[in-house]
Amino acid sequence: MRTPLFLLTALLLLAAFLILGRLFSSNYPAANTVATVAYVAVWLAIAAFNMWTGVAKAGYSVAEELPIFALIFLVPAAVAILVRWRFL
Repeated sequence: MRTPLFLLTALLLLAAFLILGRLFSSNYPAANTVATVAYVAVWLAIAAFNMWTGVAKAGYSVAEELPIFALIFLVPAAVAILVRWRFL
C-alpha cells in the first residue's frame, strides 16, 4: 500500500512543480525546464530517503529495496520528462 501512495504523492508533487513553472514562464521562459529538473532532483532525494528508511529502520536489505526505489523514482521521473518533452 505504501508504494501506490508514494506514486500518487509523486504525481501530485509533479503537478505542483508544473503549475509553478507555468506561473513563472511568462517572466522566465526556461521556468518549465527548471521546474522539471528541480522536481526530478527533489523526488530523487525523497525516493532515496524512502530507500534508506527501508534499509535502516525496517530491516530490508539493499537488494530488496532497490527495485522499489527504482519504481518509486523512475516512473514519476519518466512521467515528468515525458510531460515536459511532449506538452510544455
